[in-house]
Amino acid sequence: MRRKVPGANLRLSREVVAFTQRLRTMDLFKAPGIAETLDWAEALVALDKIALDPETVANTLGALLKYQDDIGAVTQEVATQLVGEARREAAAELGL
Repeated sequence: MRRKVPGANLRLSREVVAFTQRLRTMDLFKAPGIAETLDWAEALVALDKIALDPETVANTLGALLKYQDDIGAVTQEVATQLVGEARREAAAELGL
C-alpha cells in the first residue's frame, strides 16, 4: 500500500490494511476493495493522520464503504473495536 499512497507512514498503512481486512469479515453489501482502501488511505493522509482513531474512522467511512447501510453497520462501538484490533495487529507486526 505504501507504494500507491507514499504519504502514509508505515503504522497508518498497517492499521488501514488490518482495519479493512476486518471489515471484509463483516456481513456487508459490498466489502471494501483495493481501490476503496487506497482512496481511504489517501484521505487519511490528506487529513494528516498518522494512525487510526474511532472518530476519524466514523468521519471518513464514506470513502471506504459505498452503501449507507454498510456505513450504518459500522457503529461507533464497532469502529472502536475494529480500530483497537487493527492497532494491536499493526503494533505486533512492527514490533512495538
